[in-house]
Amino acid sequence: MTDTSPATTSRPLDHGWTLRASAGPVPDSIAGQNIPATVPGCVHTDLLAAALIPDPYLDDNERLLAWISACDWEYRTTFGWSTDGHDRHDLVFEGLDTIATVTLNGTEIARTANQHRTYRLPVDDVLREGENELVVTFESPVKYADRQSLELGYRPHVNHHPYNAIRKMACNFGWDWGPDVATAGIWRPVTLQAWSGARLAQVRPLATVQGSTGDVAVHLELERASTSGPVAVAVQVGEATAHATVAPGETSAVVEVEVPNVRRWWPRGHGEQPLYPVSVQVEGDGVARDRWQGRVGFRTVRLDMTPDEHGTSFVFVVNDQPVFIRGANWIPDDAFVHRVDRDRYAQRIGQAEQANINLLRVWGGGIFESDDFYDLCDERGIMTWQDFPFACAAYTEGEPLRSEVEAEARDNIVRLLPHPSLVLWNGNNENHWLHHDWGWDTRLQGKTWGLGYYMDLLPRLVAELDPHRPYTPSSPWSGTLDIYPNDPDHGSVHLWDMWNSRDYPHYRSYIPRFVGEFGWQGPPTWATLTRAISDDPLTPESPGMVVHQKAQNGNDKLTDGLVRHLPLPDDMRDWHWAMSLNQAVAVNVGIEHMRSWSPRCAGSIVWQLNDCWPVTSWAAVDGDGRAKPLLYAMAHAYTDRLLTIQPRDGGLSVIAVNDSADVWSGDVVIRRLSYDGTELAAAKATAEVAARSTVTVPIPAEVTMPSEAANELIVATYGEERALWFFAEYRDSSLAEPQLQVDVEQDDAGYHVRVTAQNLVRDVALLADQVHPDARVDDMLVTLLPGETASFRVSAPGGLSGEAFGAPGVLRSANDLVAGGPE
Repeated sequence: MTDTSPATTSRPLDHGWTLRASAGPVPDSIAGQNIPATVPGCVHTDLLAAALIPDPYLDDNERLLAWISACDWEYRTTFGWSTDGHDRHDLVFEGLDTIATVTLNGTEIARTANQHRTYRLPVDDVLREGENELVVTFESPVKYADRQSLELGYRPHVNHHPYNAIRKMACNFGWDWGPDVATAGIWRPVTLQAWSGARLAQVRPLATVQGSTGDVAVHLELERASTSGPVAVAVQVGEATAHATVAPGETSAVVEVEVPNVRRWWPRGHGEQPLYPVSVQVEGDGVARDRWQGRVGFRTVRLDMTPDEHGTSFVFVVNDQPVFIRGANWIPDDAFVHRVDRDRYAQRIGQAEQANINLLRVWGGGIFESDDFYDLCDERGIMTWQDFPFACAAYTEGEPLRSEVEAEARDNIVRLLPHPSLVLWNGNNENHWLHHDWGWDTRLQGKTWGLGYYMDLLPRLVAELDPHRPYTPSSPWSGTLDIYPNDPDHGSVHLWDMWNSRDYPHYRSYIPRFVGEFGWQGPPTWATLTRAISDDPLTPESPGMVVHQKAQNGNDKLTDGLVRHLPLPDDMRDWHWAMSLNQAVAVNVGIEHMRSWSPRCAGSIVWQLNDCWPVTSWAAVDGDGRAKPLLYAMAHAYTDRLLTIQPRDGGLSVIAVNDSADVWSGDVVIRRLSYDGTELAAAKATAEVAARSTVTVPIPAEVTMPSEAANELIVATYGEERALWFFAEYRDSSLAEPQLQVDVEQDDAGYHVRVTAQNLVRDVALLADQVHPDARVDDMLVTLLPGETASFRVSAPGGLSGEAFGAPGVLRSANDLVAGGPE
């Protein structure tokens, strides 16, 4: 008899949920209430949606709402079910945050302790006709972590909660840019899945390419409802197909699909991003049982860490072509991560494109990022680097955590491996470095700290499941345990001594092989800042500002890093502009220096692209999604063709960095000018810069020797690119009050703002959000010589006064901060 039971079905269980507090310091106004709940979601956002708490991101509400993380919470829903002819039924939780007990119809079916895993729970024994009650109870993550830190044994960590004792997003407990809002909830979808005969338990499409021929080896694992009967497998990749049969009792197979004439996937700036659909279907007894669909791209990737005369390289090689990394670090885009949907990912990745970024590093204190994130990076050619979730702490290698680590790694390696944008797995963030520098050995007293994960377990799992993608044990990583983990001559480094103590010109004291983290703080945009903080008066040290500054001695470091370059303003708007400008300049100096040493230096990854809430931080895009001046500075420094002036061999040189596919040739014209535009000295040289290469042009000594440092600069031009070198710091220069003529025209696309300078005006910026929170500008930080004009495009709601975009406080420059400033 032919089996006619239907194919696998998946029913979302996302309606009818309620939430209530089940234990802990619950306010009387909330105790006993059944609150409507959203799934996917979390307790904080459900309470916020019910108007039972204020927004945790505003003012000092984070502290006032700390009780939420100290409570236990219960989610409850009911759903109807009737016999459907299927052999098996599973509840599938794609994300439980984090210490959960799951019951169905009063029967406990699971206890979980890992935010990073998917759980499939068979429920045939407890599922019943009619109404079914599903309850998920979450224990306080703070109390659980505290208790586990004693049961597992103390291990060093940063910040004030032992996040290393629980498999949960580390920064959810607070970070030096993030709020302490440890969440609980069903944070990814939950479904009831029904199937018969056999289902696809795991699909691993391993795509390789030689010449123009692609190959996809589809490794699949089956779960059977019974051992009888063969299972037919059909795999299609693009237009190519292949078939196989899995014999009775067998549960695994590999199906090879050869795809002729493939087009290779390339990082943005190096080519196109063709993606090939993959479909895997299984049939049993002549009936389609299950299907998996995804996409692959054909490309090769390796990490070249070859020792050379300078140390140890760290070069990403895609399709046998070295790629200079123009990167930024990525953190969860919201402390309540379920709120980050595909549209929001698209906005952020669009801002990364605006900044000319070609790689995002998913940092290890967050999550294994979502399929939406990776899909968009695949489509846009943004390479990705995924840390395993270990950050700035020692971790036990004993049970129960070891099994959890292996399970979460297996889940997520398999889930993410189809994505061609993923070019590196990395074991942890800074743990090797901190173990070396922070005296962990003494405090650990012989206990494990995670080394076995990074050097054995994780690389073994990557080699088993995703063998065509490179792995590094840590960031930073020098290539071997025998070399200091943060040695600039070897592998990747994190450069934090500039921000912490030294000042940003000292980036030039390093010639690193690759920089995985570096950065500078600045406040969020004015619209974001004033939405989140209601202090009156608002000052750099008013109560709300202090709450939204999480870095240790952050304000002192902001001040110390500013006053060497710019006067410290007393006016709050001037302070905001000064700190925003200084952040942008600091990172620009770092990027231009690192790129000037390519290919010896093979990349830089700025800390950080995005924020998870409104805060003073290192981000280029603030917690409300608005671009800070830093994002525009990154766009300038990460442009395909960069012209920069750098110290070299006791003098100055013009350095042309050509990260495009075409030869760059012409005359390099170098002039020393006074601030009024008078030419004082000049030189010219002919240069030809091959694709993906760098050329250095020394500047003659007579051009580099100013007679009046405070009133002179060097201007170098090469084709359409320009580089400037100022002999004096802003505060020590002769910058005058800006004399700007502003013309504004409005059209259907927004506003066209033309700014013409009558004198030298440095770093012209149009802070459009100060006119309207939804206004956006296409560029800023443009230095104008006398007589020059810059054009800005502003998108903004209609009905605004065009003149507002040229008003003082909106149209800003470095001159504003220097001319007439403190003596």
